[in-house]
Amino acid sequence: MIDLPAVIISTADLEQACEYLSKQPFVTVDTEFLRQTTYRPKLCLIQMAGVGLEVAVDPLAGLDLSSFYRLMANEAVVKVFHAARQDVEIIHQEAGIIPTPIFDSQIAAMALGHGEAISYGTLVKKLLKLNHDKTYQSIDWCQRPLGPRQIEYALGDVTHLRDIYTKLSKRLQETGRESWLEEEVAVLTDPKTYAFDPADAWKRMKLAGKSRLGKLIIIELSAWRERTAQSENVPRGRVLKDEAIYEIAKHAPRSLDALTRLRTVRESVKARGEAILRCVAVALAIDPAEISLPEAHAELPAAASATVELLRVLLKAVSAELNIAPKLLASADDLERLAQYDDADIPPLRGWRREFFGEKALALKAGTLALGIKNREIRLFPL
Repeated sequence: MIDLPAVIISTADLEQACEYLSKQPFVTVDTEFLRQTTYRPKLCLIQMAGVGLEVAVDPLAGLDLSSFYRLMANEAVVKVFHAARQDVEIIHQEAGIIPTPIFDSQIAAMALGHGEAISYGTLVKKLLKLNHDKTYQSIDWCQRPLGPRQIEYALGDVTHLRDIYTKLSKRLQETGRESWLEEEVAVLTDPKTYAFDPADAWKRMKLAGKSRLGKLIIIELSAWRERTAQSENVPRGRVLKDEAIYEIAKHAPRSLDALTRLRTVRESVKARGEAILRCVAVALAIDPAEISLPEAHAELPAAASATVELLRVLLKAVSAELNIAPKLLASADDLERLAQYDDADIPPLRGWRREFFGEKALALKAGTLALGIKNREIRLFPL
């Protein structure tokens, strides 16, 4: 036990806290941030807890966070998060590091049958029989001063997590399922997960039903908008809204006058009209023979659609038998690929997933496994 304020606002206190936590086997971590008004999330609060210590750290107080980032990079200490992706993203953004090793209680809960994407509050109630007050869940964490109730709420995000980690890690060891989490954690610790190329921004947009020229305009405008949002650190929608991109793609305006006539674009024309028209001009100048455009999602053949439905039933049966969230075994896209190809490069046909689900799926397709109902439950019957 060490004596530190509940909210750390000095570099010396933070260094003392991190030195203490660096000697613990694990530290629970959470962050509060604001991203409604910026492209990159703004770090507003850091919460940490270990055995005998729980603190909130105020990054807005101007203290040096180096000791915190060293703790995050310390491979001797397990970093425990719940739904870690956004927390890891902001740490990577601020310090260029990926916390390692990581334990994500949401992923662990999926492997132990607590449902898909279970919330922290639900997990607290389910495992600890406690209520985690959600009153301050959506407040502006950049506002100062922070009240005692806000601090209490924020610390609850890491204090309860200590007991949750202990329970989940013990259960994973008992069931031999620790290795089941490796692929998901590998995604969280891969820097590529947090890198976003503006050239891929069109993938967030809907291209189905658009003309060839319309698709090209959407691709050009999406990339320009992403680059602009990144450089100005503003939300994408503040540069140009999605509906404006679709309207521009539909009409392909060649002049500021034509652009101004578009209802959804008027507010953006004054500051960004010339840039928008340059994107349209680039799209118009592209030789259709020189570029392959993304195709709309193709409809599955009738036979494959029926196979997907059978695979979905199999997935539910296997996940119920294993007491695991179905999503951890296979996604909807995985089932579609599996329905069409026996050698698809997908998670259900690799590692432990293949052993527990993939082989059964292939057997079902090959006609050597049947699905039936016995005692009102779906059962598997070898043929």
